[in-house]
Amino acid sequence: MLAPKPPGWVADFKAFIMRGNVVDLAVGIIIGAAFTGVVGSLVKDVINPLIGLFTGGLDFSNVFIALNGKHFDTLAEAQKAGAATVNVGLFLNAILQFLIVSFSVFWLVRVLTHLKVREDAKPAPAAPTKTEVLLGEIRDLLQSKG
Repeated sequence: MLAPKPPGWVADFKAFIMRGNVVDLAVGIIIGAAFTGVVGSLVKDVINPLIGLFTGGLDFSNVFIALNGKHFDTLAEAQKAGAATVNVGLFLNAILQFLIVSFSVFWLVRVLTHLKVREDAKPAPAAPTKTEVLLGEIRDLLQSKG
């Protein structure tokens, strides 16, 4: 029994997915997601406690405005009570994470660009092939006769 022939688009999709750019993009997205998790932890677990130390215990994750007018000590209490909140601190954390990721990507691209420039400058020009040398000699002979 013969297997059915796959539709033509399957081969096109396979060729598309195996292009270097698509695979590189997928790897970049995976690494970026992992890097974002690391930066999120850096902001939440390292930077925010240091900021809290210098600001007298301010915890950005609990900076919020309850829209029902009631006072809650923590965001968790407000959410448990079902209060609508504007989470200013969480937004500031997201901005801080974005700035760290952007700054890191900027420096990564800058270093890679610098390495690419040096890499491009290193290779010496290739020696002419035998055919090119022979053609040059023929050209010179023709010029000397004419």
